[in-house]
Amino acid sequence: MSIKSLNPRNQFAGTVSFINLGPVLSEVEVQTAAGIVTSVVTTRAVQELELQIGTEVIAFVKATDVALARLD
Repeated sequence: MSIKSLNPRNQFAGTVSFINLGPVLSEVEVQTAAGIVTSVVTTRAVQELELQIGTEVIAFVKATDVALARLD
């Protein structure tokens, strides 16, 4: 699949800044121009993508809903 075939509004280019490896799932933080994007992915995916601190990636966001809370 070509990256150009996806909606650019849902893409954030950045650099991996933190990885918390777990036995099954891992948390990956990506520093982007818009701020930090955090993703929970399988540890297997982290290994297969050879992710490490400093790896350049694109975070693709697909959200089915967004919840908001008012700050008072």
